[in-house]
Amino acid sequence: MKRKQILEGIKVLDFTQHVAGPSCTRMMAEMGAEIIKVELAPTGDQVRYLGYQKGGRSIYFLQQNRGKQSLCLDAKTERGQQILHDLIKQVDVLVENFAPGAIARLGCGWEVASRLNPELIMCSISTFGQSGPLADLPGYDYIGQAYSGVSSLIGEEDRGPSLPGAALGDTMTGAHALAAINGALFNRAMGGGGDHLDITLLDSYFHCHEMSVGVYSASNGKVAPRRSGSHQRILCPTGAFKGRDGYIMIVATPQQWPAFCKAIDMPELMEDTRFAHINDRVGNRFELIALIEDWLQRQHSDAASIKKLEAARIPVAPVLSVPEAMAHPHLVQRGTVRTVTQRGAGTFQMPGMPLRFKNHPGIEELETPYRGEHNVAILQRYLGLSEQEVTRMHAEGVLLREDIPAAG
Repeated sequence: MKRKQILEGIKVLDFTQHVAGPSCTRMMAEMGAEIIKVELAPTGDQVRYLGYQKGGRSIYFLQQNRGKQSLCLDAKTERGQQILHDLIKQVDVLVENFAPGAIARLGCGWEVASRLNPELIMCSISTFGQSGPLADLPGYDYIGQAYSGVSSLIGEEDRGPSLPGAALGDTMTGAHALAAINGALFNRAMGGGGDHLDITLLDSYFHCHEMSVGVYSASNGKVAPRRSGSHQRILCPTGAFKGRDGYIMIVATPQQWPAFCKAIDMPELMEDTRFAHINDRVGNRFELIALIEDWLQRQHSDAASIKKLEAARIPVAPVLSVPEAMAHPHLVQRGTVRTVTQRGAGTFQMPGMPLRFKNHPGIEELETPYRGEHNVAILQRYLGLSEQEVTRMHAEGVLLREDIPAAG
C-alpha cells in the first residue's frame, strides 16, 4: 500500500527549543512524522514569547513548531520522569538540543534511553558536540560560526566581521540532523539497530568551507583566506555590483567570460591583457568592477541590465529585500513563501518546506500547539492513562497546560 507521507508512522520525542532542533523536527512533522514536543514546566519552550508576537505567541515559535503535539511536564518529579521513560519505549526517535549532559540530568541520556529502547535513534544537537575541549561551553549559531572560521570571511576587509541576518547555521544544522536521522532510520530498517547521533553547529559550519581549508593547507599557509566584502577574491567578476537602481549579483565563470564581455557591450575586454586570464581578472578586479558598474549605471534600469545578462545565460539576480523576495512570483508559485493560518495569530506568511517529493506533496494545514495542549491525548494514546489520572497529575503539578483562547 502506498504511504501517504515519507515519515508516516515515525514517532518522535522532541526535547528541542530555539531553531536548530525545532527546525529539524518541524521538517519531520511536515514529512508526516508524529512529533511529541516535550516542554519543561513551568515556562515551556524558551522562545514561545520571544520577539514579535501575534495572539500571545511569537512568530519565532509559531514558524518552527507547526504540526507538533505539546506535552508540558515537570521532569524533576518522579512521575514526570517515569512518563518520559515510558514514552521513550514507544517512540522511534528522540531529538534534543540541550547543552551536553543536560538530557542525562533529566534521566533521559543515551545510556538510559538506549537501555529502555535498544532500537531508538537519539539525535543530540549542540554547538560544539558531546565530546572535545569545547563541549561544555554554552553557544548559539554565531558562536559556532565564529569558531569555524566562517565569520572571518564575512564583511569588508578593513572592518570587523558582519553578521548574516538569518539563522544560517541553525537551519543548516537542523537539516544535517534530519539527514543523519533519516540515514539512521534506514540503517535500523536494514537491521542495524539504534544509534546516538552527535550533530553540531561547529561541524556543520566548518563543512561549508568549499576550498578555504584545502587551499590554506595545500599552500602551506601562503594563501590565507580573508574577508573580501561584496566581491569574491578567487573568481571575478563575481559579487554584488552597484547598478542604476540597486545592487545586482553577478557570477561569471571563466567559461562564461567571453559571453559576459559581449553582453555588456565590451568585447574588447577579451583581448585586454589586464583581464586575459582568471588570475589577471582577480588581480585587477577593482578596475574590472568599476567598468562593469559603469555599464550597469548607464543602462535604462536594473531590470534591463538583468534581461541582457540573462539573454547571454550569465547567472544574475537582483539583490532583493525580504519583502521583495516574499512577493516574487517564483517564490510564491513554488510555495517557497507560503501563507498559513494559525489559531490566535490569524493569517500570515512564513518560509515553506524546502524538501520536495513528487509522490508525497507534504502537509500544509499544520497547527502550532499551545503549551501542554496535548497532555491528555498523548498520555491516553501512548501510555493508556485515563483522563482522571491525567487530570490528577495536572492538579499535582506534574503536568501543566495553558488555556487555549476561544476561536474568533
